[in-house]
Amino acid sequence: MPQLTPTVLKTERLLLRWLDEGDTDAHFAVFSDPEVTRYWSGSPWTEREQAVKGIADTLANYADGSGLRFGIVLAASGELIGNATLHHFFEQNRRCEMGYALGSLHWGQGYASEALRALIGYGFRELDLNRIEADVDPQNAGSMRVLEKLGFRKEGYMPERWIVHGEMADTVNYGLLRRYWDAQSLES
Repeated sequence: MPQLTPTVLKTERLLLRWLDEGDTDAHFAVFSDPEVTRYWSGSPWTEREQAVKGIADTLANYADGSGLRFGIVLAASGELIGNATLHHFFEQNRRCEMGYALGSLHWGQGYASEALRALIGYGFRELDLNRIEADVDPQNAGSMRVLEKLGFRKEGYMPERWIVHGEMADTVNYGLLRRYWDAQSLES
């Protein structure tokens, strides 16, 4: 597990920062939105206590190095609008998984790509990762577009991998190698 230290990542319009207990209500607002959790592995949150537990789990993950969840904050207003996560670190292989959620009011404005670009750069530079993986429901076209825009490549399809809201759901696996990222960065 990597040694994690509190970090703030800055982009043109966003700050990515560690979450704390003060983010409970905004965290709840994101995950209580049925549009956000449509392709998530769980139902929309219905009680604030779920957000309290989510923040507590995030703090525990920081402490033991098992996960790094950044809150996505609008720099201009300070509003927390989502999160981006690196988790399931496999230190020997220098890889991990990535997840993200953005409040539906903020979709279609490029915030997800902007936040994930900063997170991926941090993972490759500061955490010395070689590979970042993501899995997406094939019906979630918006999320697949974001990953592909960032240079992720489709690597596989797994039928009926998850049960989401009581129904079987397929997964498209994506991977991003550091060398893909570095080559893409040189081209821009």
